[in-house]
Amino acid sequence: MSKDTVIRIFKEGEIERIAKILADTSNGLTGTEIGHILRSIRINDIDPSYTKWKRLYNALVFLHNQRGTGNHILSFIARALEPARWAGNKNRYLGILEEINTVLAFQGLEFRDDGKFHIIAKASTLTDAEKKAKKLRGVLQERNLHTKVFDYCNAELLENNYFHAVLEASKGVANMIRNKSGLTSDGTELVDAAFGGNNPLLRINLFTTETEKSEQRGFTNLLKGLFGTFRNPTAHALRIEWNMSETDALDLFSLVSYSFRRIDSSTRST
Repeated sequence: MSKDTVIRIFKEGEIERIAKILADTSNGLTGTEIGHILRSIRINDIDPSYTKWKRLYNALVFLHNQRGTGNHILSFIARALEPARWAGNKNRYLGILEEINTVLAFQGLEFRDDGKFHIIAKASTLTDAEKKAKKLRGVLQERNLHTKVFDYCNAELLENNYFHAVLEASKGVANMIRNKSGLTSDGTELVDAAFGGNNPLLRINLFTTETEKSEQRGFTNLLKGLFGTFRNPTAHALRIEWNMSETDALDLFSLVSYSFRRIDSSTRST
């Protein structure tokens, strides 16, 4: 979505919290970075000698009060959290992202690591916002799942929508296969082209013994089953409304994570 699509009005407490997160002494931006971003998006740095978070807060809130809109705050967030800026600091980046998204949930927004804002279900209370941002993510992190699981389901995690969270992660499985194989198809056709046949393009093992070939076939069928269960039902409204339990979702995320790991470690045939 474009940040300019809707005029955003922030509460003073929201602006303060955003400033404290982005200017945090341990994990946030440096004073030089704050000054550079403010200049790049033409926000007046009215108190450059103040402590970092107060400096940022004063600059953001002054323009908000002057214009009656907080769209410039979204511009600052987008510049501050450009994914490339945080290359090599993924864990630090994701921590800041989670905190910022807890505040943005009150605006019905989420900033993802694709560098864009996305519309989500609007939070009405702090408890609601924190629950949407942290509950399922925390449980998944405890399971030590493949990091790719989190790359494809941030919005769904915020909404705590288990079916769609698994659906988005399963889409990520197909995306990883395409990236690894160079293929452009989808679903069963993609799986067969990448992992099937007597000389598979992608191999999860040495593919020499009957045991290894059987394992390859089994993994191929597992991927087909995953796509058939959680991707194809999107064409059927009643299945989309499937009331999936948290226990089932967690088990299925483990299956998706296993798929990611095997694809990640697979090798191309020569």
